[in-house]
Amino acid sequence: MGKRVGVLMGGWGEEREISLKTGEAVVGALESRGHQVTRIFAGPGLDRALRAAELDVAFIALHGRMGEDGRVQGLLELLELPYTGSGVLASALAMDKPMAKKLFRLHNLPTPQGYRVGRDDAARALELHGDLGFPCVVKPACGGSSVGLALVHEPGELAPAVAQACRFGGSALVERFVAGREVTVGILGDKVLGSCEIATPRQGFDYDAKYKGGSRYFVPPRLSPTRVANVESLALAAYRALGCRGYGRVDLLCSDTENDVVLEVNTLPGFTPSSLLPKIAAQAGLEFAELTERILALATRDEAGITEAPAVAPVPAPEEPRRAVS
Repeated sequence: MGKRVGVLMGGWGEEREISLKTGEAVVGALESRGHQVTRIFAGPGLDRALRAAELDVAFIALHGRMGEDGRVQGLLELLELPYTGSGVLASALAMDKPMAKKLFRLHNLPTPQGYRVGRDDAARALELHGDLGFPCVVKPACGGSSVGLALVHEPGELAPAVAQACRFGGSALVERFVAGREVTVGILGDKVLGSCEIATPRQGFDYDAKYKGGSRYFVPPRLSPTRVANVESLALAAYRALGCRGYGRVDLLCSDTENDVVLEVNTLPGFTPSSLLPKIAAQAGLEFAELTERILALATRDEAGITEAPAVAPVPAPEEPRRAVS
């Protein structure tokens, strides 16, 4: 029996267009598998739209802030509606890149050195930079799809790049630049699906390289089997360190000095037939509709273990004090 699935797409942020493409691809795949699919366009009134749709499960096809950061997941928890992807806390941790890096270090996972800069401190970014050196990478601290990412080569470029990144979420992450191959690892459930190397026409897998063509993809990466196994092991450890579930994609850099570092975990990666996770799945023998079905089957809610709260009686309004009769 097909399920009544609501595909959440669109959203509030700068990744809305990408989310709509992901959502339409998911709708088509789920309909081909016999599910009753309703498009749910995220925005003001989302809670009312979800209640009215009478769904069995939500497939989250949102990206970036307000969709991938735990807020929509929290709403779905309150509505007691199972949903795809990671839970509230893991989603929030993965979206906040500086916080995720702290957890990576706590689990002894290598990640580039870096620091957070708030919007109010953008003008003194060079002062905060210390001996991190150049070139360096500047990106929004909370965001995705490489929106706002910049490769900074000179001290004079730092403050403007930080100010630009702070436009997307209020703070920026500045990281040491690591030269090497960009590799992403796909994860389904709690197992590695495979990995893909991204070769771009310029340094950095930025928004244009991702969505406007020119990049080449190698599945599996052009690395030795031993190196690929190490990269995939690091990726799975990073995914687990944040408490992720369902599916995801982990981005890493494989440096020219044989060192591999974790960049970030994407809890809701791009999901069209041409996106990286489906490319990896196809190499593993999973066609797009089947991958979508597998992700849907993993939909769940956080196991909070909270007892049901009793109904609260309305508090009566206080009586007005009686006036003394003279």
